[in-house]
Amino acid sequence: MKGKQTVWDMVRSLGVIGLVVAGIYLFIPHDEKADPTRTVDYRVETITARRAAPYPLAVPVGLPAEWRATSVTYERKNASAWHLGFLDPGQEYVALEQSTDVSGKYLGRVTQQATATGRTQQVGDAAWERWEGEKYDALVKRDQGYVTVVTGTASFEQLGAMAAALEFKQGATAGG
Repeated sequence: MKGKQTVWDMVRSLGVIGLVVAGIYLFIPHDEKADPTRTVDYRVETITARRAAPYPLAVPVGLPAEWRATSVTYERKNASAWHLGFLDPGQEYVALEQSTDVSGKYLGRVTQQATATGRTQQVGDAAWERWEGEKYDALVKRDQGYVTVVTGTASFEQLGAMAAALEFKQGATAGG
């Protein structure tokens, strides 16, 4: 009886679909305690970006295994922007950003609108500018023609640990 379906038929159909979904959920194994964070290997992107970048590309070296890389991009058309995202051992976000765009607009975007405090933090031989914000804090190092930013939700101590691990290299022969 085409065209004579009722609301009751629709309710029965939805009930059957609900039972199938519930059965799938109950009988297919899943680990609710598993960490859903996907880690990435950034070695190939590092080699490619070092060949293309007009500045010495920064990559962390020697970080403990608890630091997990979660994202990597290099956008040549977007002011040669290099991005590496990590979760630190405390599950806080730390991002490494580099670009030939040294404008306040770029720095505001990558630091989630953090602002310069006028203070510095010594990391190795370099003094990095300290920036603070509602969402992210950041360490900013300006060089000739480019800027390096270590930013995220992590503490300044962890941001400093990332900055201290950075190795700046340029060219096709540099490994990642």
